[in-house]
This record gives sequence, structure tokens and C-alpha cells, in this order.
Amino acid sequence: MSTDFEAIDPYLRGAAFPGVDNWPYPRADPMDFRLPQDTWATAQLPVGVRLEFATDAEAVEIDYSCATDDLGYRGAGAGTTFEAWRGDEVVASAPAQVGRNVARLSPVAGDGKVVVAVPEGMRPTIHGIRAVGGSLTAAPAEPRWIAYGDSITEGWTASSPGRAWPAIAGRAYGLDHVNLGYAGSCRGEIASAEQVSGLPADVITLAYGTNCWSRPPHSTGMLREGMRAWVSIVREGHPTTPIVVLSPIVRPEADNTPNRLGASLSDLRAVVEEVAEELKAAGDKNISLIPGANLITAEQLSDGVHPTDEGQVILARVVGQAVAAAVGNGVGSGVGTDRG
Repeated sequence: MSTDFEAIDPYLRGAAFPGVDNWPYPRADPMDFRLPQDTWATAQLPVGVRLEFATDAEAVEIDYSCATDDLGYRGAGAGTTFEAWRGDEVVASAPAQVGRNVARLSPVAGDGKVVVAVPEGMRPTIHGIRAVGGSLTAAPAEPRWIAYGDSITEGWTASSPGRAWPAIAGRAYGLDHVNLGYAGSCRGEIASAEQVSGLPADVITLAYGTNCWSRPPHSTGMLREGMRAWVSIVREGHPTTPIVVLSPIVRPEADNTPNRLGASLSDLRAVVEEVAEELKAAGDKNISLIPGANLITAEQLSDGVHPTDEGQVILARVVGQAVAAAVGNGVGSGVGTDRG
């Protein structure tokens, strides 16, 4: 039995860049001052950051501090607890509080990996971890998946961080997901492409376009050239890394409504799909496409934009299968069909 807290480094997953100042787990390079303000604002949240381990302990305790209980527009879905997952089941949870505290998770002993999702919206810092009545072993390394996208990738309106589709897919298919979903932004910025190009990655997903309809609006020509440039820059650092492109999912208000530059979301979706196919036809054999329009229905959106928990499961299954196939990963049992 451990009597002192251990350093978390062996157990920490999903951290994209080294921490600085008040941002222990930034999801964009804090030294890159070219980033749009809206991107940096959401990149400060530790979305997708988690602890992974195997244990025979009766309990695991986490020494942490949380900076805020103001969860903003995302509300309680941004996370108010530490949730211990084994596969698609929450086996233990503990409420999070502002300030320095210890979260106790019990029971957690059993076969297989435990994944602890953190209360992302409360801006936690994890100081240490210890086993009570047993031992901890860090989970083995898995294929590293960089997931670039907008609030849909970030997991908005999932009922908790562990129910966001990249988190579900990571657990189900044995993938080390790094969530670079930027709510309200993610428009294929060159600065982000350069950052992704420099990150270690076994597979990359590219899922943007929704915010190009309105924040700020793009024409089809702008999106076409921007996406080609984004992929080109990422390819400088990842010449053969699989890239899975997901075109925008359904958005009823935008699908057939032209923005101020004359492009509906259906138009922009078609451009994303055309560029992916053109790049493949031009010789990029490591790029693939998932058309997004019919993956989920409008009834599986919670607010007309973001998937419900049911929709999150569907995205996890479809995209997770494609990502796992891209890296030849046979680990994991997949996402059960009984949940969506």
C-alpha cells in the first residue's frame, strides 16, 4: 500500500503541450501568439486529459486542486466529478470541489484498464495519485490520436467528459486520444496546422467546417484553399500518418441557409469531402473520408448543433472504427450497438 502520493506523469494521458503558469494542460501551444483569442480561450480547458492505470487496490486517491466552479455555457456536462471508467461503465466517481482536495475512487479493483476522466470545466490540476490497499500500474502506451475539430469534437452537450465521443472511442478501440477540439473556433487556422504538424501522432482526425458557416463566415473558395493548405502543412511533419477527415454533421439551421458569403453548410460540407477525395486521387493514400451528413439525425442533436449522448455514441463507433483501422489497431471491443 502506498502511503504517499506518487507523481502523476506515468499515468497522465491526453496532455498535448507542456503546462505554463495557470494552465497545466494547454491544448494549444501557449507560446504561439498567432492563435485566435477564441481558440486559446477554449484551449485552456483540459478537455480529454485523464489518468489511466490498472489496479488491485480497494481505492485510489487523487490529490488535486480546482480553480473554478463556473462551468460557462457548457454547464454540468463540462464535468463536476472524477469518473473512473472501465470500458463503457462508470465504476466509481467522486465529486470535485474548488481548492485543494483529495478525491477517493472506490471500488476500482478489477481486470483491465481504468480511465479517470477529470472535471474539465473546473480547470483541475492533478498533483498526485496513490493506491489504498493495493498497487497501481500505469497503463501501456496506445496509438496516439490527435483529434482536431470544433465544439463537436470537444464534446459539447455530452452529459459528462467521459461521454464525449473521442473519449468513448479512445476507451473502446485502445487509442490515446488527444482532444484538440476548440469550441466556437477551429476554422483550419495555419497556426493550428503547424502545431499539429509538430506533435507526435499515429493518426489524425480533421473535423471542421461548422464554424466556417458563421464564425466568421467562409465562402466555399476560402474553405477549399484553407483546407488544402492545412493538410499540406500537417503533411510536412506527418508525411505518411493516416488522416481521417470527418465532414460536418447535420445542422438544420445551417444546412440549406446561405451565410453572408453565400455558402450553406451543405456547400461547405461538399467542399470538405471534395478536397479529401482530390488529395487522395492526387496520391495521398493515407487520407480517408467519413461523410458526416447522415451519421446522426436532427433528433440526436441536443441543441440543433451538438450531439446528445446517443449521438456521441454513434460518432464514437463510426469514427473510432475508422481511426482504429487506420492504425491497424485491433485492441478493444468496440462501442456496443445497444447504446445508439
